Amino acid sequence: MKNKKEIIAFLPMRKGSQRIKNKNIKKFANIKKGLTFIKISQLLKVKEIDKIIVSTDDKKVIDIALSFDSKKIHIDKRPKELATSSTSTDELIKYVPKIIKKDIVIWTHVTSPFIDEKIYSKMIKTYLDNKNNDSLMSVTKIQKFLWDKKNPINYNRKKEKWPRTQTLNPVYEVNSGAFINEIKNYKKFNDRIGKNPILFELDTIQSFDIDWKEDFEIAQVLWEKYYNFEDN
Repeated sequence: MKNKKEIIAFLPMRKGSQRIKNKNIKKFANIKKGLTFIKISQLLKVKEIDKIIVSTDDKKVIDIALSFDSKKIHIDKRPKELATSSTSTDELIKYVPKIIKKDIVIWTHVTSPFIDEKIYSKMIKTYLDNKNNDSLMSVTKIQKFLWDKKNPINYNRKKEKWPRTQTLNPVYEVNSGAFINEIKNYKKFNDRIGKNPILFELDTIQSFDIDWKEDFEIAQVLWEKYYNFEDN
């Protein structure tokens, strides 16, 4: 197991989503305070997490975060220049070591509501117990017929034109559910993963990412079917 260090959740939420208006705070299924409330609720239940940094320029997000009245929650009022639609992930990665000076960061998003406290705990334990990898990221295993514009990329049609899908070489989609890495690696590689990340597989529902309006609608149906808690 890696040496005992604080584990800090980094939860970025900028104001002004273009694809889904007020995505972070609009009512989601039976949750009045939306995805922000869901994710903070989940993170607070993860016993391995010592601190949760909510990085945002949205006052309504701040109000929801502070309504939990938890000493674990810390607000980072994100600079305007890092809270625009043109802000790149690489820019935000360079910003993280400025507000988190040491230890281990688990970077996650409110748009992954089906990654709950049990999954976060399992991710953290997997990372801490592993001696051979320097970081972790969540992925979705894809074992389907995948092509570029001309040819298959995960099987050989000269050998077999239509093999059984279970025999195809798997590829892995980075689903952006969570990334675990030490701050020293953020500084060294300018990245939220290191050189040898663990690929932590999530199933189809767990890995569901809300990016478009249609995703939001589908996720609400899944939430009402599989989950049952409310905000106040």
